[in-house]
Amino acid sequence: MVRVGVDMIEIARITRGIDRHGERFFKRFFTPEERAYCAERASCLAARLAAKEAVAKALGTGIGDVKWVEIEIEADDRRRPLVVLHGQAAALAESLGLVTWELSLSHTREQAIAFVVAMDR
Repeated sequence: MVRVGVDMIEIARITRGIDRHGERFFKRFFTPEERAYCAERASCLAARLAAKEAVAKALGTGIGDVKWVEIEIEADDRRRPLVVLHGQAAALAESLGLVTWELSLSHTREQAIAFVVAMDR
């Protein structure tokens, strides 16, 4: 089985969220590791938020059934993005047999986009 998800977000939306909600915004959407990796750059954070939504779409639930921080976007030693699932998101992926995740991120000055492919064994 192969499942896909894609999402696009305006970077200004992230900036507004940070300005309006500060620390509460970060804690709701990002793990400490994601925040440290991005050094709070809005374009980096926006790409990760788009990736989380794309992963949720590939899981078939949308973000409503999992917490944002249960979908973590890490980077390998070559800075390629990796999907790491925790909690309900991990349980859902396991129930669907999804074990391999490929993720592509990109952004312009205004937009960030993420495309994910999830594959079974």
